[in-house]
Amino acid sequence: MRVAAGPFAPGHLGELTQQVPFEMIDAILAETRCLQRRVRVLPSRVVVYLLLAGCLFAELGYRQVWQRLGAGLEGLPVADPSEAALTKARRRVGPQPLRALFDLLRGPAASMAGPVRWRGLLVCAIDGTTLSAADSAANLARYSKQRGGRTGGSSYPILRLVTIMACGTRSVMDAVFGPITTGETTYAKDLLARLPAAVLVLADRNFAAAHLLKLVVGCDAHMLVRAKTGRGGPKLPVLLRLRDGSYQSVFGGQQVRVIDAEISIKTKTGTVTGVYRLITTLLDPDTYPATSIVRLYHERWEIETAYLEIKSSILDGRVLRARTPAGVDQEIHALLVTYQILRTAMTDATNSEPDVDPDRASFTIALNAARDQLINASAVIADTVIDLIGTIGRHVLDDLLPERRLRVNARTVKRAISKYNARGPNIDRRTYQATISLNILAGPVLTTNPDP
Repeated sequence: MRVAAGPFAPGHLGELTQQVPFEMIDAILAETRCLQRRVRVLPSRVVVYLLLAGCLFAELGYRQVWQRLGAGLEGLPVADPSEAALTKARRRVGPQPLRALFDLLRGPAASMAGPVRWRGLLVCAIDGTTLSAADSAANLARYSKQRGGRTGGSSYPILRLVTIMACGTRSVMDAVFGPITTGETTYAKDLLARLPAAVLVLADRNFAAAHLLKLVVGCDAHMLVRAKTGRGGPKLPVLLRLRDGSYQSVFGGQQVRVIDAEISIKTKTGTVTGVYRLITTLLDPDTYPATSIVRLYHERWEIETAYLEIKSSILDGRVLRARTPAGVDQEIHALLVTYQILRTAMTDATNSEPDVDPDRASFTIALNAARDQLINASAVIADTVIDLIGTIGRHVLDDLLPERRLRVNARTVKRAISKYNARGPNIDRRTYQATISLNILAGPVLTTNPDP
């Protein structure tokens, strides 16, 4: 056995240092030329771990996070830097190492369980969300406040985050962010242009754009996107009716398949029926039946759950700490890296039990286990026995969520600026057990001379 060396060596960060070992951090710091040039109380490596640990304790300032790091190191020589020293150290390191670390760790967590792959394709989803930054003059120079609307204006600068996530494991495959004045589809172009092959991208109707579809096809990947059925929706001429009720069409010069489906959801409060249209590049009705595609599209909601875990479970609805755009860049990449580490640990745990779907792993359990592991300095002494599951994984497996049941809940504003809009008297926040019936509809009249 060995004891971690140095005035403050974060070996006690547990699975943070298993997923992101010292050697990886040092190599990234050297590559980005952010390695300290002289011996410091706060070496650059330690600052990177501090930023990751800060994401586990979003409610605390970095001074208090540092105290959590040293809480389990009684008797060892640990530095006691001031808040100003920690701020200078974070600025000295800058955002580049965290950006490089995320680029190294991003990607789908390895798993063959659950709806990770569907008929040989990796199922992922693309969507955007917003985060609030600290209300400072520097941040306002880049990130504007949201204007008033149905839920009122924002009190903080807002930034837009767009990601691609693997649906089965909710791991981050890629991400981009910037001012809210730029739309989701503009940010999506950068993500879809570097999409790996053999991927099926699920997207909501905001992404039903011909230029985005071309980017996906150009990467030897596939797309399944919802489209508007009424006014404002894309023109999709019927070229050939298929045996499963779908039809071939053309969208932006690209051959596609269109599925119109009537979906009825029955609960004890009644039945709601809606008509939905899906556009996909999966052209073969025998390999990819229409009913199976419609049912698969529900997996798009996994990215919404991932955003809930980041914004609610980790951040607990708080604004980002950083008061400069460079600090925001640094903090968001640290947040994405921390989330990815937790998701990887959860997937490794469920992989050890072949019959366990990754959906049953609790993110809250994993997050709290990581927090406890850090405070208790549980890995300050490294043993020669390698634990493949890890402390986080054991907690996850001991408290698996029950298998999912089909339940529905009305969409509501979860975090409105106006508290009345969020807590109004007519909002039903209950969930109901439901049954779903699905009917594939015949498309419109056959088009003999479609537009080119």
